Amino acid sequence: MMAFAERLLAPLATLRETFKANRLDLAHDGVLQTAPPSRVTPRQVASALENALTIPCPDPTAEERARDAHQAHGLKLARVEAWDILIDEIQEADLARTKTPGGMPVAELLAYGARADVVSAAEHALLTGRPDKDAPLLAGIEALEQVLADYGNPPVLAAIVAMAHIDIGWAWRGTGWDIEVPERNREAFAAHFDRAADILTDHADGTEHSPLLAATVCALSAGRGGPVRQLVREFEHWIDLDPRNPRAYRTFGAQLLPRWHGDYDRLELEARRAAGRTHDIWGAGAYAWVMFDAISSDPNACARLDLDFFLDGLADILRNAQDQHTVNLIAAYCANTMGATQTGDDETDYIRTQIADAAAWVVREYLTELHPMLWAHAARGFDNALRVRCPDRFAASGYADALRYLTDLFRRELASGKRVVFTENGAETRAA
Repeated sequence: MMAFAERLLAPLATLRETFKANRLDLAHDGVLQTAPPSRVTPRQVASALENALTIPCPDPTAEERARDAHQAHGLKLARVEAWDILIDEIQEADLARTKTPGGMPVAELLAYGARADVVSAAEHALLTGRPDKDAPLLAGIEALEQVLADYGNPPVLAAIVAMAHIDIGWAWRGTGWDIEVPERNREAFAAHFDRAADILTDHADGTEHSPLLAATVCALSAGRGGPVRQLVREFEHWIDLDPRNPRAYRTFGAQLLPRWHGDYDRLELEARRAAGRTHDIWGAGAYAWVMFDAISSDPNACARLDLDFFLDGLADILRNAQDQHTVNLIAAYCANTMGATQTGDDETDYIRTQIADAAAWVVREYLTELHPMLWAHAARGFDNALRVRCPDRFAASGYADALRYLTDLFRRELASGKRVVFTENGAETRAA
């Protein structure tokens, strides 16, 4: 136990010294980002379209309810220290590859809930950039470390505690370019990632059967860097264990950008290889999933895209998934993420325009209900670092964006005096 405590305290000592300096620069994470107010409120749009366009808008959606329920359950079990129950439930969900309707692994949601208090407390302490000297930056993570020690470092708890360190490390660093991050923040980031690596050392063989552990290893490698071949092997292993998890592909593609650990040629190669290896599940969909976030954030990656292959991939994703979370995700991505911004580069903007145009057939063929939060996130590029102060206002902006798009898409039908009604079978045009 003494040796374990010394291993724990070594990296944390660096954090304490950093914290004592009390001069933090967290410009990226230190400012709450909120959705800009829409120029047309949802109430105004809905009133104008009351007799013209009708689409169900569940609040919350089935996907949001499922995710919130699993996260809340993990949080509750952690708060009452029912670790045996939590470990068993996560192991069962991980082994069965249990997912929400939108494809999010339940094991990851339970694990996120289990560390939510600890990570949120640290993030809150770092928000202002000048945390109080008694801010609980380490108390929560040290408590988790003690639980890990008491239980003998089982794989599930190892993943929870390692991911807590990784999350807190990113809170220190932010997601800006490395040159923008102050030295003390980089040191804290490195200390947390070193500790996460320490925790996972004993579980190198455990990733053979656990997507949760494989995802944690990928998150660690994404932050620490290293040879791109190793990163590719780790992500391929995660995808092989859980090929129906879109997040694995999307994260993989983002990490292969030159900004992080790869280059454009490697991105294209790995996207094609992923499509080949999972063709029986996604068709060409894996190519689109790997490229999904990469091309929206990097104009050069977008300009080099195999457009026809990507559009075929989107179609295959919808044929294989068809849940309304995925339909809204792809429709909003095409219309809002790719369609809302022009870069000034002709080749890139041509690709973006063609993808934006694809939103029309996605909506007409697959959409049956509206998920405003996805449209709001799509308008902001699905930024993982985005902090939403007011969820209702954020969702309202997505609702207004979506209705504006739908009214433009069906403008001919509406202009002729007809109504557009979305049913379980899709959009139907009816006489007024």
